[in-house]
Amino acid sequence: MHDRAVRRRRAVLVVLVAASLFLLTVYFGEGSSGGLHSVQRGVTGVLSPIQEGANRVLKPVRDLFGWFGDTLDAKGERDKYKEQADAYFKKLGEAQQQVAELQQRSGLKALDDTGGMSRYGPVEARVYLRSPNAFFQRMTINKGTSDGIHTGDPVVASDGKQPTTGGALIGKILTASGGSAVVTLITDQDFSVSAVAGEAREPGSVEPAIGAPGDLLLDMVQDPKKVHVGDFVFTAGTVVARLESRYPPAIPIGIVKRIDPGSGDLDRRIHVKPAADLTHTDIVQVLTEPHADLRAAAK
Repeated sequence: MHDRAVRRRRAVLVVLVAASLFLLTVYFGEGSSGGLHSVQRGVTGVLSPIQEGANRVLKPVRDLFGWFGDTLDAKGERDKYKEQADAYFKKLGEAQQQVAELQQRSGLKALDDTGGMSRYGPVEARVYLRSPNAFFQRMTINKGTSDGIHTGDPVVASDGKQPTTGGALIGKILTASGGSAVVTLITDQDFSVSAVAGEAREPGSVEPAIGAPGDLLLDMVQDPKKVHVGDFVFTAGTVVARLESRYPPAIPIGIVKRIDPGSGDLDRRIHVKPAADLTHTDIVQVLTEPHADLRAAAK
């Protein structure tokens, strides 16, 4: 029974193949006005309106699928370009940070070489935390007592944009632990340092201006007339051994930017602009041996 059905299907297949070959031979052998060509034209004329209608009906569906496909492709391209842009911005940020740190280290090296700070045992540290308080300005660094840093040690820094001074005093160590330390900045209300100003080396004391964050004042000046706008202000350092200062001499502090006249010469208010950029400092040096000169002199 099964064999008979198989033979029947084979016979039908042979008949259909033979009929197809016959029709193809007749179709290509007759002229354009032949019977088969006429039948083709008739069938095409009947089916063309149906095909055109189907195309019109299905066009929105095809467009919708095409829109979905284009949207998915566009989202994929967008995500790829966004990842590339994020990677480029990250590299740009890292490069800018490296350039800024290189400039700061270059300024500190100039301070060490030309200013002689290398003899005070400088320890380089990185700033990783800043105080948001405008009046009690502090920062935390990643070096501490295990690196030879002690409370009261002077801290210097550079923004790499000071070809004259190279670096400047920014504060002192407030507290220190094994692997970190807190720095009190020179603009903090609790900070003060003895200083000299101008070619006359007029002595005084640099303190923050109360109520004006970031502004310094040169107070306790014996003869204010000897101080002028544009004068450099430096640490005074130790005058005599029994009054030794925590700050080595000749560390740049800032520049006199304005002098407010008072009722008399002694009432003048001398404003000093810090020489270091306190808000963008990333690399600092802690002078762990501020009395090296005194010890050398004692020998």
